[in-house]
Amino acid sequence: MLPLSRRSFLKTLGAATLLSPFMGARAWADEAVPLRLVVFFSPNGTIHQHWRPSGTENNFQFPAGSILEPLTSIQDDVIVLDGINFVTATNHEGGMGAMLTGGGASGETQGQSLDQYIATQLAAPTRFSSLELGVQTSNWGGSTQTRMSYSGAGSFVTPDDRPANVYERLFGDVSQDAQALEKLRARRLSVLDLVRSETAALKPRLGMREKIKLDEHLESIRRLELSFQENQAEGCSAPLQSSISSPTSNASFPLVGQAQTDLLVTSLACDMTRVASLQYSHTVSPTVFTWLGIQEGHHALSHCDDANTAGVANFVQTERWFAEQFVYLIESLRERSDPLGPGSLLDNTVVLWAKEMGDSRLHDCNSVPFVLAGGSASPFRLGRYLQMGGLAHNHLLVSICEAFGLNNQTFGDPSTGSGSISELY
Repeated sequence: MLPLSRRSFLKTLGAATLLSPFMGARAWADEAVPLRLVVFFSPNGTIHQHWRPSGTENNFQFPAGSILEPLTSIQDDVIVLDGINFVTATNHEGGMGAMLTGGGASGETQGQSLDQYIATQLAAPTRFSSLELGVQTSNWGGSTQTRMSYSGAGSFVTPDDRPANVYERLFGDVSQDAQALEKLRARRLSVLDLVRSETAALKPRLGMREKIKLDEHLESIRRLELSFQENQAEGCSAPLQSSISSPTSNASFPLVGQAQTDLLVTSLACDMTRVASLQYSHTVSPTVFTWLGIQEGHHALSHCDDANTAGVANFVQTERWFAEQFVYLIESLRERSDPLGPGSLLDNTVVLWAKEMGDSRLHDCNSVPFVLAGGSASPFRLGRYLQMGGLAHNHLLVSICEAFGLNNQTFGDPSTGSGSISELY
């Protein structure tokens, strides 16, 4: 990683951070522990009879052998959402495009995906506004089928599916010798000094409220600069760097997934970002779960009919594996202390497990599986199984925005309706 110059650092980070309060972004209050958002994606829909919990809203179980059975250990930390439809999309590609955008480029969110919209609106004082991590997401290139994050209508945000690249972005400074690292920190910590003369010239032209905002935001920049100091956040240390020779190969899939999860959780523990996503492959995923002794691709298995009992059993086994990776993410968040306040990372994080289709055999986007997770400070009432009766998923996206203090009443296509889901609270 090349050291950032004072000028390039100011241009790429300091200036944007400095001006964000005057562009409608939410002010970041010192006294509030900000919520984080993590999006977890797994592909190719589901077979509902093997996915659905049994029981009622507050008294439900994950049947033995079912796809979600691995979630038993975190049952009190989740809301399982059934009966949520993509009303403007269908099939693999349509579902992938609409899953986090709500479909359509009109309306309040202008084609942004949920993660990018929240990151933009919150403008948190972190090194990265968001991090997009992938597992085998680059083999088919960039298209609607392979991308879930959008900075605007049709503008993909590409996930990085090489853990070595992610590690270098996050912790590349660690590899430098102590003297060089100290010089780099000194340059970064001088950014505020560099802009003081410019802000001093700006302040006389501002009203009282704007001056207060500017002073608050200068302080947020100072906190950001301090975050560059080694071990600033308790429990913030670089994980062991994974040595994966072929990160985009099929055989490396589980190794890359665990490495990316560890890097994602560490980036939150170091307060490098407050919005992150982990995308396992993409729609029509051809991944072959050889480490489970399965020899047929995930997409092919997702279309096995009930008469093909062996194929269905293999598909359920692959989906249970994804559920186990979700549990690993949740438990990893619970084990790390929150660097900004009391509790764990999970306590102050909203986690969304999303898929792009409902019934994988019908290629439809009805009753698309969603799972919300969180901890003690979650804005949602956890430990429940909710059946939503065909509600448009746009309302779920609005609800998550509302949890972050945002005021948009629609997400994506406004024709799908407005408002959040009251049952989540």
